[in-house]
Amino acid sequence: MKNIANLLFQANILKNIPRSGYHFLGAGKESVAEHSFSVSFIAFVMVQMEPDVDAFRLISMCLVHDLPEAKTGDLNYVQKKYVTANENKALRHITQNLPFGTTLVDLITEFNERRSLESKLAHDADQLALILDLKALLDIGYDPPKKWLPFALNRLETQTGQAIAKSIMKTEWDAWWLENFVDSPNKKE
Repeated sequence: MKNIANLLFQANILKNIPRSGYHFLGAGKESVAEHSFSVSFIAFVMVQMEPDVDAFRLISMCLVHDLPEAKTGDLNYVQKKYVTANENKALRHITQNLPFGTTLVDLITEFNERRSLESKLAHDADQLALILDLKALLDIGYDPPKKWLPFALNRLETQTGQAIAKSIMKTEWDAWWLENFVDSPNKKE
């Protein structure tokens, strides 16, 4: 049980590890754990649109895809040109002596290899989480997302991911709030 407790503490530390790409964007912030929640929730939505995929595998993959960052930290695209994180070693250390360690390794390996439909959807969910943040920043007046969005949009691989992105780009970040919660004489509860 001690190894399971250690795993939980390591996963929990992701709440304190910032995603580093926001430093280059100049606005916004997010922890790795916050990002993993967004990616996992997007995967849940994707499962509703793609009922033939293995829902548990897809959502689990999204939940744990950045687990090695508990040991390596989050490296953005610029940092990855100069620094190489040994994610395999970190993953080995995180999962050693766990009765379900191979399950974690298999999920992260599948995510990284990007061969199955579930792994492609997981990668799209990862990008869609970024696209959501960039679109929200754009909607509140920040210009840098205009430069970043095309790259994230071009990384989408699935029709489902592309359809969700198209909808995100057409929707104001606060439309849900304005449509549902702002007092209006024409709105009925």
